[in-house]
Amino acid sequence: MIVGEETDDEDDRVLVAAIGRGSHRAFQALMDRHMPFVLRLARRVVGHRDDADEVAQEAFLRVWTIAPRWRHDGDARFKTWLYRVVVNLCLDRRRRLPALPLEVAGDPSDPAPNSLEQVYAGEAARLVAQALDELPPRQRAAVILCYYAGVSAAEAAATLEVTVSALESLLVRGRRALRVRLSDLGALESMGDQQ
Repeated sequence: MIVGEETDDEDDRVLVAAIGRGSHRAFQALMDRHMPFVLRLARRVVGHRDDADEVAQEAFLRVWTIAPRWRHDGDARFKTWLYRVVVNLCLDRRRRLPALPLEVAGDPSDPAPNSLEQVYAGEAARLVAQALDELPPRQRAAVILCYYAGVSAAEAAATLEVTVSALESLLVRGRRALRVRLSDLGALESMGDQQ
């Protein structure tokens, strides 16, 4: 563990202990520290801003309720526990909600000036999002944690409650499925033409 991470981990433990004693100030500090990443992670996994906001609120509600009973055991890190809660809430929410076709959402308006490169980039992002959305939930979560959220393999494995080798297997299968789906959509050729 990096020295800065040890300090952050200790700060989290102190804040959680204070929250357990009812400190609203500590709760706000913990939310300020982790909310930006929690929201980004939730938005990537559930794909909808409103759902991600609800997942984040539910995750921090769980922090508030679990804080009086939180025990730091050995290598258990608060941040890993929180990310696991967020991923599990996201996966639960995706199971409950019917998937809507991407076309229903329409294309968001782009305030930037139009250009061919922006069209290619937007189309590529849409195709990647569509392909990601079609992955099985655990593969999607592994890919998002490791490649979009920048979480280490060890932390992603802990978040998903799997071994690092099982995580690597999820990543291999996820990348393979993405490659096949993007190829089926013709995205790999168009991305290659752009480069």
